[in-house]
Amino acid sequence: QVQLVDSGGGLVQPGGSLRLSCAASGFTFSNYEMRWYRQAPGKEREFVAIITSAGGRNYADSVKGRFTISRDNAKITVYLQMNSLKPEDTAVYYCNVVRDRVYWGQGTQVTVSS
Repeated sequence: QVQLVDSGGGLVQPGGSLRLSCAASGFTFSNYEMRWYRQAPGKEREFVAIITSAGGRNYADSVKGRFTISRDNAKITVYLQMNSLKPEDTAVYYCNVVRDRVYWGQGTQVTVSS
């Protein structure tokens, strides 16, 4: 069974950093694009970042230059390094993959506040 487990969230001050992890299982991880989304209170879930099977990357304009998505195929894990965090980055962050359908991690809370 496909499983994605998100972790690494927490409370940080504006300007701080966090690294999120998404541990995957149940599929051939190296063959699939992996994505991060986030959902702030009262808002729709929005795209944050994508990394392809070949290592290509793209980002939402709101995070470009501050966030970096990466993957370690040996560890079967995708990461989101978040730097220069802003209060508007506060959200639950979710990893996802599309195989036979869309699969989501359970989410990890990121709160950026003084």
